[in-house]
Amino acid sequence: MKAIAYYRVSTAAQGRSGLGLEAQRQAVEALAAQRQFNLLCEFTEVESGKKNDRPVLDQALHHARITDAVLVIAKLDRLSRNAAFLLTLRDSGVRFLAADVPDANDLTIGVLAVVAQAEREAISRRTKEALATVRQKIATGEKHVSTRSGKEVVKLGSPLGASAFGHMRGDLTLANAAREARSAKRRRDLQPVIDAIRADGHSSWSAIATELNRRGVSAPRGARWHASTASRYFR
Repeated sequence: MKAIAYYRVSTAAQGRSGLGLEAQRQAVEALAAQRQFNLLCEFTEVESGKKNDRPVLDQALHHARITDAVLVIAKLDRLSRNAAFLLTLRDSGVRFLAADVPDANDLTIGVLAVVAQAEREAISRRTKEALATVRQKIATGEKHVSTRSGKEVVKLGSPLGASAFGHMRGDLTLANAAREARSAKRRRDLQPVIDAIRADGHSSWSAIATELNRRGVSAPRGARWHASTASRYFR
């Protein structure tokens, strides 16, 4: 299986020093060796995980799409800590594996992402509410004192309930529409490649198919390109 490596560090200093990058590279290369992946190339980005606008990641995803490769990362948080971003990525048609959870599939990664973000949001909300209560108590001279330690404490609310999973219901019609949208997006992704091949003098569908195979671009369903496949797909 073909694979694309993606590494991310949060600061320019980390990028210059290699701090964190070497550990990520070792984790990815170990997973690639274990799964017998063929690492085509690697992409390194210096950007915060909180930001969803990351041009280097976009380049890695585009390359993975046109070569039908899996995107391999060292840890899931190297992609994002944002559930919506991870779910969008999952539905983009690019498969990805994280070395820290190598047996997780697209579905379980999506569930983990949604639950983790929902819990983080719940904790953040309860913390803000508790701090507001503390500020009010301080302003009125009232204190909340623990009978065991004698220190001021704040007790957060109850754990996240089952209602957090209510928004995870799927719809078959939407899934079919999303699949067709991904197919159309892949055609758009491949169009610059076709244009470049034609610019190099390959005009027949047979020559175009040969060049697509030489460049490692996978045909639909992972097959090899043939003249009839290329003609039908791009027309």
